[in-house]
Amino acid sequence: MSESSYRGDAFHKLTYLVIDDFENFRLSMRQVLRACGADQIELVRNAEQAIKYCTYNHVDVVLCDYNLGEGKNGQHVLEELRHKNLLRRSSLFLMVTAETSKQMVMGAREHQPDGYLTKPINRALLEQRLITLIDQRKALLPINREIDRENYPEAISLCLQALPRNPRHKTWLLKTLGDLYFRLGDLSHAAKVFDDVLQQRELSWARLGRSQVLLANRSHDQAVANLKQLIDTHPDYMEAYDLLADGLRQQGKLSEAQRVLEQATVQSPNALLRQKQLAEVAEANQDIDTAADAWRRTVSLGTYSIHDSADHYLALGQSLSELSEDQDSAQSVEHATEALEILASMEKRFADQPTVGLRSRIVQCRVLFGQGQHREAEALQNSLKAEFDSNPLIDPDISLDYAKTLFRIGSDGDAKDLLGRLAEQHSDEAELLKRIEALMDEPVGFRQKLKARNLTRDGIKAFEAGDLAAAAAAFTEALAVVPNHTSVNLNLVQVLLKIYEADPTSREPLEECQARLDRLQGLPQQHRQHRRYIALSQKLKGLTA
Repeated sequence: MSESSYRGDAFHKLTYLVIDDFENFRLSMRQVLRACGADQIELVRNAEQAIKYCTYNHVDVVLCDYNLGEGKNGQHVLEELRHKNLLRRSSLFLMVTAETSKQMVMGAREHQPDGYLTKPINRALLEQRLITLIDQRKALLPINREIDRENYPEAISLCLQALPRNPRHKTWLLKTLGDLYFRLGDLSHAAKVFDDVLQQRELSWARLGRSQVLLANRSHDQAVANLKQLIDTHPDYMEAYDLLADGLRQQGKLSEAQRVLEQATVQSPNALLRQKQLAEVAEANQDIDTAADAWRRTVSLGTYSIHDSADHYLALGQSLSELSEDQDSAQSVEHATEALEILASMEKRFADQPTVGLRSRIVQCRVLFGQGQHREAEALQNSLKAEFDSNPLIDPDISLDYAKTLFRIGSDGDAKDLLGRLAEQHSDEAELLKRIEALMDEPVGFRQKLKARNLTRDGIKAFEAGDLAAAAAAFTEALAVVPNHTSVNLNLVQVLLKIYEADPTSREPLEECQARLDRLQGLPQQHRQHRRYIALSQKLKGLTA
């Protein structure tokens, strides 16, 4: 068979989808593909038509323009096709664009297109690029078919068979083999594949794979060191940033994880899921300004994304609500206004979701109360109370947020009753119980939390240094911010007991201890500090007997 007839035959057997908002370009691409030997060619003008077509038809080759006019762009198309598994592993996706900005390329690359074609495109260029990809597709089709079927052991077997007789695709085969072993949880074989590659040559994907294995084996320090080295060498390798942030989170180094994600979002700002991860880490760090910025970008990027979610809008509204409580800030009113606007947008955009209105009103209530609009907040609270009274089994996350609002508007008793019922209903859910405890301990805004935590750290340092007076002063000041915080109250009791033991001439420390322990009466047995509370209560009882 001649080379031209081989190429024509290779093109002829495949199905093609051309996505472009300009009809002339679609028609010209069809002519070029037909000249190459293609026959089964579908033309569509926007993302919605493309995704619908792929839902009901198998496509071997997608040629998609990046700019598709109003609505989803080529990155959104690729993202959705990958997310919905509408493209087989053997399918080829080529991004076609006249734009070559780093921001565009980095954003699209997050979803792993098989290549880029820069306009204008002629037959020679298209044929040259496609024939290489089609040849690889044909050679690797049996392996990809088994991966699509999730038959990973058979895919591994085929990779091992292909390695000695298919040297052209050795890199692909080794990377796929390592990934498959990792998916199956066979960490020792995965590590061997990646180590063997790294002994021959330093390749980014092998270093990343080895780091994944190290994290899975809980070798956090080594994995983090490997990933930092990888980023230093290849600063555009975005997967390394994500894995490094994950490793740092596992080590409890949230501030460092945040810095890594901030660096990554500068490199590639259009990755929605990474912006979301940054927002969540910043929230954990009580960096609400950064969290709000990241949630804003998440919401914006979600406009045409398959990953769009009411949760992103709600999280932004909650962050802005926290910021609006800072009465010393000139931006307090702006944050409150933005929060109400984003919540209204959420209600409109996700009107078909049954709990969206309820979740929105919970946050609105505390925003309005914080801005001094007490009448409007009270009206909202009355409607919320009626809804919660009529439905005691509302989702725990929604109940926790409602309890936060009750604390903010001064209804501490109602908040504690709600959290008590929630703890009883979910007594076997450790993570939820921790969140309930945390809210009961610190039912205040993030700035007050930071102040109380800093004072608590000062108190612990003073106690460890033997300066009991300074420790007592720091814990007392912290309790002025969070008076019901279980751990801080017990810290102060412990310090006061030490002060009394050193100088038993004054009963005042014991009286203060009793007042602090009385505040904690009714502490649930499942609370992590309950045993400590009982021990200190018994010790005080012995001293006052």
